[in-house]
Amino acid sequence: MIENYDSRPAGDIASRIAARTLADREAVYAGEVRRLLDAALELIRTAGTGARPRVADIVAAAGLSNDAFYRHFPSKDALIAVLIEDGADRLVSYVAHRMDKQDTPRDAVRAWVEGVLSQAADETATTTRAVLWNAGALTPAIDAGSPLPSGRLALLLHRPFTELGSVAPEFDAGLIAHATVGRLSDYLWRREEPTAADVDRVTAFCLRALTIRQDSAGR
Repeated sequence: MIENYDSRPAGDIASRIAARTLADREAVYAGEVRRLLDAALELIRTAGTGARPRVADIVAAAGLSNDAFYRHFPSKDALIAVLIEDGADRLVSYVAHRMDKQDTPRDAVRAWVEGVLSQAADETATTTRAVLWNAGALTPAIDAGSPLPSGRLALLLHRPFTELGSVAPEFDAGLIAHATVGRLSDYLWRREEPTAADVDRVTAFCLRALTIRQDSAGR
């Protein structure tokens, strides 16, 4: 037994124990982060744009300590930034799922528009508006430097735009994503909910804006 033990590479068992400890700690820390994010989102949703929860409020709601909070976030602003990123992940995934269920590229574009503008409807709008307000981003000029994920949403349009004949799908997708997210920002700021007719108009705009062919000189 002694010979077998001594024949193992130096540090082998120590590395395995350290790796197991780190894995256990990672699970604990991930749980702490999720509890902090969920608690913050619920407090923000409840308060709306009337009050901004403090770190102390978030910690209490999560059932954690200040040490746990600052272990993961240097400030409340950093936590809000992660909430926005988390929401962006969910939005992009949701829109992509809607698009995947469509049979034609035109239907996929409409599903994209519907998915993006759905952020201004019902309880989703209340939560989105409150999170952006807590980030100090809900202003009439929100479309300038907006934390909404227009770049990632634009990526979802590359394929349907290519199938529709766009000769510059990346350019067209970026332009249309910025315009649509800007419109979404207007709905959020004005507390308006987009109608089916609005979705139709924005979809028609997206399709008209495609760069199908280059104009010849003098045409």
